Amino acid sequence: MTRVLLYATCLVDQCWPEIGLAAAALLGHAGCEVLADPAATCCGQPFCNSGYPAAARPLAERVLAQFERSGAAALVAPSGSCAAQIRHYPGLFAEDPGLRPRAAHLAARTFELSQFLVARGMTQAPGRFAGRVGWHDSCHGQRDLGIHDEPRALLRSVPGLELVEFPGHDACCGFGGTFAVKLPELSVAIADQKLDAATAAPIDVLGGGDASCLLHLRGRLQRRGSRLRVMHLAELLAHGLPGVR
Repeated sequence: MTRVLLYATCLVDQCWPEIGLAAAALLGHAGCEVLADPAATCCGQPFCNSGYPAAARPLAERVLAQFERSGAAALVAPSGSCAAQIRHYPGLFAEDPGLRPRAAHLAARTFELSQFLVARGMTQAPGRFAGRVGWHDSCHGQRDLGIHDEPRALLRSVPGLELVEFPGHDACCGFGGTFAVKLPELSVAIADQKLDAATAAPIDVLGGGDASCLLHLRGRLQRRGSRLRVMHLAELLAHGLPGVR
């Protein structure tokens, strides 16, 4: 049985724990022994995005030590942005001959959830979901990790789920981490442009692979008074399983 360290991410831990439970259920269904470190912390991405890589290094070292201590064969995150950040750890330690090879070892064994499930050979999602789902391609997932087909293949395998492509599915949601804090008006305008297309489409749910994007879009939908639901990929794939809504 493959031992996997589930890196839940800060936003899942603090704002949307249902995603973590669903991801754990999916990994278990895929035949993995799922580990989670309750002392897990931020991956350091906000510091790097803000231009302070030195401040991210202590956090990266902590993630690296937790992975090594776990004895896991892979680290899996239900987030393209956090997985991409960890993949870039070797660059954070480019001048450190002791840490760089360890960071490269972790980077090579870090996967976003849909990537890992498809690589493990999952062709049939274990859950069931009745409804039409529009998929949001997150920036880090599609542009940094090259994710496109994996979530779509998994969603199409869910009994009762109809995947609907809508215009602008691959456009930024406007969150961008600290971007939304520094430039809130522009962030909202970008989100509204995407949601105009999503709400005009014949969908019941807007799905995605990053809690950050989905929290941002859900907030705007609530402000607009929309009844369109927002769900993470893990929730859709594991819907109806024991312990998963």
